[in-house]
Amino acid sequence: MFGAGKIPEISRALGRAMGEFQKGKMEIEREIEAANRELKKTPERIKLEEAARAFGIEPTGKTDEQLREEIKKAA
Repeated sequence: MFGAGKIPEISRALGRAMGEFQKGKMEIEREIEAANRELKKTPERIKLEEAARAFGIEPTGKTDEQLREEIKKAA
């Protein structure tokens, strides 16, 4: 069916396809996790983030307390 020279070529193609599939899978998992984090935000956290952005503060990766402190300093 396949010649001996085609087997390594087919194997490489399958390996690349599997790698692309894994990259896509990981990207989708990251997007789902980000969406879940967004859904879990409390109304207070949302207000803190809005206030922080109004002062030019990036809220990503900061705790509520850190945001409160930075907002106080900026006000």
